[in-house]
Amino acid sequence: MQEALKYLQPKVVAQLANMELRARLVVEGFITGLHKSPYHGFSVEFTEHRPYMPGDEIRHIDWKAYGKTDRYYIKEFEEETNLKTYLILDASKSMDYASAGQLKKIEYASYLAAALGYLMVEQRDAVGLTVYDQQVRTSLPPRATKLYLQQILRELEMLRPGNKTGTAQSLHEVAERIKRRGLIVVLSDLLDDPAQVMTALKHFRHRGNEVIVMQVLDPLERSFAFGTEAVFRDMETKEELLTQPWHIQTAYRESMHEFLDFYKRECRENAIDYVLLDTATPFDRALFEYLNKRKRIH
Repeated sequence: MQEALKYLQPKVVAQLANMELRARLVVEGFITGLHKSPYHGFSVEFTEHRPYMPGDEIRHIDWKAYGKTDRYYIKEFEEETNLKTYLILDASKSMDYASAGQLKKIEYASYLAAALGYLMVEQRDAVGLTVYDQQVRTSLPPRATKLYLQQILRELEMLRPGNKTGTAQSLHEVAERIKRRGLIVVLSDLLDDPAQVMTALKHFRHRGNEVIVMQVLDPLERSFAFGTEAVFRDMETKEELLTQPWHIQTAYRESMHEFLDFYKRECRENAIDYVLLDTATPFDRALFEYLNKRKRIH
């Protein structure tokens, strides 16, 4: 069990060879740990078949399964999936940041997106991927096949940070493109104008979608524990500033608290699930939040 659980740790996952392996081992580690506190009694069911019901078409019966079990099962097809999920991933320059010894935010977010996609397809849900920086760069509509998941994982494998942040503008664009309601999962540091970002998130809600926002920050972005002297460089403009962080630590923490509080409050008031993560947070936290949401949608 301990062997499986270690794959919930971001630094362990970062050492794995490719995105498919990362996704699979994170999900396996997650399922192994589900019976442990705080997830006791929570279960995940994967099904590619369902029992035959009167009225089902006989041509969809899986005769191999009948031969093994003496029971009739119907093969599930892509169009029968219950939910379409849209993974929306921020690949702007600010996501390229990592403090010493941590993963870059974009790495953490891409591993998490891969694990979520893997979990969704195992549950016979359809999943798609949108990547943006100042504008939408990649848009793969949701499908529920394992072959299609490979394409999503390849995109995540090749992901590189791009231009300046355009979270609000990009989310509006995606909201307009989505024709069929589903579950929106946003993975971003949300380092953009908070009021504009919230307006864009509300756009998804107005169109009848369910939304989870997973805000990914670096631990030092939350604590500002940089020591006595540091050079700060803007990831997007390259502007540099030499300062003594302890002078401004209190003011920074207050500002960060207000920034995060705004998102928490606004998301709650607009029936949007909000999950705060940093790049050291084990992946089971986010996967559990997703499953909780998935359960409530039914």
